[in-house]
Amino acid sequence: MKRGFVYLTAVVDVASRRVLAHKVAITLEACHASEVIEQAFARFGVPEIVNTDQGSQFTAEEFTHAVLSRGCRLSMDGKGAWRDNVFVERLWRTIKYERVYLQAYEAVSAARSDLDTYIDWYNRERVHSRIEDRTPEQAYWALLPELAVAA
Repeated sequence: MKRGFVYLTAVVDVASRRVLAHKVAITLEACHASEVIEQAFARFGVPEIVNTDQGSQFTAEEFTHAVLSRGCRLSMDGKGAWRDNVFVERLWRTIKYERVYLQAYEAVSAARSDLDTYIDWYNRERVHSRIEDRTPEQAYWALLPELAVAA
């Protein structure tokens, strides 16, 4: 932002690159990460594994309980092991270069509104070469029949 910082927490489906849930907040508290993961679970179901980095918001009891109490396994990247979380790191880079660095948000509400708009566009309209030039939303829904047949 022009003055200060905001933090974006997001849940990303690795296979499709779709952002399942996200939140912009002014702190890195665990309550924000817990809220986002709970939204993703409610909208899209509970996965087998949730992968995060080792940020304090993800190692806090509030977040780990939200994940483990649902029967998920929790996987955390090693310190400095950006490759373990490369899909989220690519999303952060994309958002920064395509949106954040081009803006000078005056207020948290402006950042929140603009990032909501961008992520909606990212999911619905931005094609990715790694997912056969489909959008994350197209790739996400295309994977569901395969998952249902495999189950």
